[in-house]
Amino acid sequence: MSSPKKQHDGGRGWSTTSILVVMGLCFFFYILGAWQNGSKSDPSPTKPITTSVSTASCETTLNFDAQHTGAADIDDDVHLESCGSEWSELTPCQDPTRAHKYPRDKLVYRERHCPEDSERLRCLVPAPRGYKTPFRWPKSRDFAWFANVPHKELTVEKAIQNWIQYEGDRFRFPGGGTMFPRGAGAYIEDIAELIPLSDGSIRTALDTGCGVASWGAYLLDKNIIAMSFAPRDSHEAQVQFALERGVPAMIGIMSTERLPYPARAFDMSHCSRCLIPWSKYDGMYLIEVDRVLRPGGYWILSGPPINWKTHWKSWERTKEDLKEEQDSIEDLARRLCWKKVAEKGNLAIWQKPWNHAECVNNRGEDTLPRICQEENADLAWYRKMETCITPLPTVQGGDDVAGGKLQNWPKRLTAVPPRILSGSLPGISGDSYNADTQLWLERVGYYKKLVITPLASGRFRNIMDMNAGLGGFAAALKDDKVWVMNVVPYDSKDNTLGVIYERGLIGTYQNWCEAFSTYPRTYDLLHATSLLSLYQDRCNISDVLLEMDRILRPEGAVLMRDKVDVLNNARRIMTAMKWESKLVDHEDGPYVEEKILVAVKKYWVDEGARNGTSS
Repeated sequence: MSSPKKQHDGGRGWSTTSILVVMGLCFFFYILGAWQNGSKSDPSPTKPITTSVSTASCETTLNFDAQHTGAADIDDDVHLESCGSEWSELTPCQDPTRAHKYPRDKLVYRERHCPEDSERLRCLVPAPRGYKTPFRWPKSRDFAWFANVPHKELTVEKAIQNWIQYEGDRFRFPGGGTMFPRGAGAYIEDIAELIPLSDGSIRTALDTGCGVASWGAYLLDKNIIAMSFAPRDSHEAQVQFALERGVPAMIGIMSTERLPYPARAFDMSHCSRCLIPWSKYDGMYLIEVDRVLRPGGYWILSGPPINWKTHWKSWERTKEDLKEEQDSIEDLARRLCWKKVAEKGNLAIWQKPWNHAECVNNRGEDTLPRICQEENADLAWYRKMETCITPLPTVQGGDDVAGGKLQNWPKRLTAVPPRILSGSLPGISGDSYNADTQLWLERVGYYKKLVITPLASGRFRNIMDMNAGLGGFAAALKDDKVWVMNVVPYDSKDNTLGVIYERGLIGTYQNWCEAFSTYPRTYDLLHATSLLSLYQDRCNISDVLLEMDRILRPEGAVLMRDKVDVLNNARRIMTAMKWESKLVDHEDGPYVEEKILVAVKKYWVDEGARNGTSS
């Protein structure tokens, strides 16, 4: 018998060429099999979150190959402390202490003023003692736990106006307002007698100086969603109350910066004794409302100076002063080409023209306000307001709608938006938009069935999509009792926020290297697609995750889609933030590098204190 050595030498063994061929074939069939398996949308091998978020099992059972692990970009020993109970209402970019450093003229000191990097508090914002899970919608519209927003100031300041009442361990919101003593519901019906609120032609609204957002809360009964905002001022926690009720709201003010929304966003804008000096500063604030109003949109004003003949004594102003204010508003509205629709009782309503074919195009060169020359009126992140009229897109005929006609709600949600039809977003076509809508329907179905089942149960109310794209995630949740704040990074390659509004959804611009304009613990669920990949070279990712922790409620959840190595790095920080997390396979199977991270913020309360200055 010959030896193995002799067999090899005799040419009957494996040659180098043969080995390479076999290896090549093995690799080919491996890739083929992986592609076939990845296209079958196999369910994830990890267990979904089922019963309740607080008792969810977050053990990771996925086994990733070495090439998927990646190297962490932070130290192995990540340790984050509590900020201390005195920071339980930390709003980094609207901090009252820092605000005093800025001018009081035009209320500049109440605008966004974010801390420098060296001033940032890199710690965990605690919940107040006794914090409870908020009431579920729709009960939350009328009730909130006192322990969650421990402020009684408004119950005293606005007692006769029926904004809010304190009852034992909770607050009750009767729906009243300064100018609607019979309640927001009756007030809205008064508006509905003057303009159409029930046919779907009005879907998005803006409430300037919203109080506790009762107007927006009751508009939801008519399938109208309002973006409400108010400053952080002496009326403590207005926006915090609104979000605790499950109503969309942001901290914000009309001062010198543009509102963080695109042009032609809202079907209706509203001011109920919001105390904004509409006719001052060359009409700057009403001109800004004109920028964000859609063609044909309505502006509603109640409170001074409307119906001044009845209220001038209680407002402690002279008849002459109030008449002059109303006359100046009427004159400015005419120069903006608005038409007065009605004035009845305490309400006055104007309508923006459907296009600028006649009024603006035929005005004299010396007529003020002038027409803006800027090319992109959607730019609205740290951009100064202007005292010029934002030109509407050109039209072919005098009866055409500038920018394109929108369908009534709910058809508006899935119809191809005019901004896409017009080609104003290069690379995004009607077909790709429809494909994106279908994709998110499938993804949300996967979330509900296999990833985070409470999403289908009413467990969440306030949801934020931190990198919203075309708004497909929010659109897929249309039939759920939720609302979604669609956030578009201010410098995103594709400025899609205008498309989101044309779908009948709401949102805002944001730089995630900074804090969001909201109070702590105001969102139940945060969703993000490729957000960490987008920001990993712009700022410290731990700062982005700490901001997510600040705005997320205890026992709130996070869904993040990103590359697996990016998510693995994030999980190490999340562990230090007292979150539980796990990785779940992409809906197209385990061989897709993008994974889904589902995390839960644990409930904890810090009763201690921490010395320092607010940021």
